[in-house]
Amino acid sequence: MTREVTKTAIISGGARGIGRCLVRRFCERGYKVFIFDIDEAELEHTTKVHLKKYFDAQKLNYAICNLRDPDEIRKKVDEAAKFLNGKIDVLVNNGGIASPKWKDGKTMEDGETMAEWQAYVETNLTGPFAVSQACIPYMKVEGADHSIDHDSDSDAGPCIIHIGSFRAHQSDPNQEGYASTKAGMLGLMHSMAISLQPQSIRVNLVAPGRVKVAHESKDGDEKGTSWASLNGANDVEDHPTNRAGRPKDIADAVEYLVNAGFVTGQEIIVDGGATKKK
Repeated sequence: MTREVTKTAIISGGARGIGRCLVRRFCERGYKVFIFDIDEAELEHTTKVHLKKYFDAQKLNYAICNLRDPDEIRKKVDEAAKFLNGKIDVLVNNGGIASPKWKDGKTMEDGETMAEWQAYVETNLTGPFAVSQACIPYMKVEGADHSIDHDSDSDAGPCIIHIGSFRAHQSDPNQEGYASTKAGMLGLMHSMAISLQPQSIRVNLVAPGRVKVAHESKDGDEKGTSWASLNGANDVEDHPTNRAGRPKDIADAVEYLVNAGFVTGQEIIVDGGATKKK
């Protein structure tokens, strides 16, 4: 009898919000998971309180990682790969600047936005590129035989999933930094899907719409915040689904793509139909 090999995943921005839900989903599915984030307090809570049973079982670990520092990223990916037994099956590039607008009501006309622009580009676009680049040696299928046996029920194989945004397609005022980098992630995903064919690594993107995430946090746990309490009348009005998104909705899409062996180079928009509404 052959022993089943535990699958592994790295999730950036996994300490809270959508990322925390993704970490929990992968843990529940039996993966060994490593989290990157910049928020130490949230990391400690997620791993040692919220998901304590997985951390205690050595199925979950983490590292503080600055996504604006490629050298640090390479070092932390090597550290993660050691914990994950030298093999990465799934990378989810979820980490990034989540605030969609310039700070303090600034507009594009204000020259002080340039520093924020740079932060968006380095965190939301260069970061996913650098993390992906560092993970490839641990993901690629060595000596892959690309003459597929079409009668076989083959494994979906390694994959990279970027978490983008519906703001790549539809923007509110003063979101140039956020919208541009999320649109850039689409181009990054398309190109990577083609470039990584020889390594048998699939690449896709999930684009969330308005997702309420305050309950997926240390503060949310301590206050007993529920997802339903975060929804307002405008969330019903703005969405043909009559509600805002749940982190679970994004986890469902990610899980589908992980197992969809014939899907690569694709974007799934999970926005409750908001981009289709006039």
